[in-house]
Amino acid sequence: MSHGRVLLAEDDEVIAMLIEDALTSVGHEVVTHRDGQAAWDHLQSGDTAFDVILTDRNMPRLDGLALLRKLKASPELREIPVVMETGETHSASIQEGIDQGAHYYITKPFKPDVLVAIVNAAIEQYREYRQLKENALSAARPFAYLDHGTFRFASVEEGRMLANFFAQAAPEPGKLVIGMQELLINAVEHGNLGLSYQDKTDLLMEGGWQEELERRLDLPEYRDRLVEVLFERLPQTIRFTIRDQGQGFDWNKYLDFDPARIFDPHGRGIAMARKLSFSSLDYLGNGNTVVASVELTNHDSEARPQG
Repeated sequence: MSHGRVLLAEDDEVIAMLIEDALTSVGHEVVTHRDGQAAWDHLQSGDTAFDVILTDRNMPRLDGLALLRKLKASPELREIPVVMETGETHSASIQEGIDQGAHYYITKPFKPDVLVAIVNAAIEQYREYRQLKENALSAARPFAYLDHGTFRFASVEEGRMLANFFAQAAPEPGKLVIGMQELLINAVEHGNLGLSYQDKTDLLMEGGWQEELERRLDLPEYRDRLVEVLFERLPQTIRFTIRDQGQGFDWNKYLDFDPARIFDPHGRGIAMARKLSFSSLDYLGNGNTVVASVELTNHDSEARPQG
């Protein structure tokens, strides 16, 4: 992946040095401050161009959780992903951070390769979301005239393209596109291509995820599988029914952020889609069908785009 810019708040000089060495060794730029208040002051000075903020939980002056609250309360900074360092692995402590918006965690002492994998995952997701939102907000909206339709696609790239297209149906395209991409890509990766959660974890850590996706797309048992999306515009709702040809999965445990999986470099997509993008998100049967809805106000349902 391309190099990123990291803001680090860490009061332990040795740990800060280890983090800096691990991240700069793979090309990331690291700006370090010794507590949360210094990091916040840096952001308030106007330098906000960071791809991820990495913070210790326990620090003097302003601890990591307090810094997280300030970040999430700022319209300019709230979307920057926060990676929380912690030595506390009990679920109540982690859940508190999750509830405040820390969806990436590393434990201390940490392994450099795990640190790099988590930071890379946060940076990549942030950049993808920014690009998706920019594309969705800048595109024309002829799709808003469509009342119903069926779409089929095969690859992750096609799923990303359709996510941008579908976003034009919503009153807030930048909000819908984030969750829509997660659902469409999951339908390809974990549905049609049969990759398990552990498969993705292992491949991301090894750096072979994209290669495995491409390999499976060419295999006879997978190459003809399609994801089907049914779009419906109802009087007060936009509804998407997404169906893949896989064996399904145990979807219940992915609807919320789970402290048991928070240290993994992925696994947040469905929870984020449910929380950020849709009014309702319902899996059916064995999990290879999901119905995602966006509620419309009276103004939204009556309005049609001009030009």
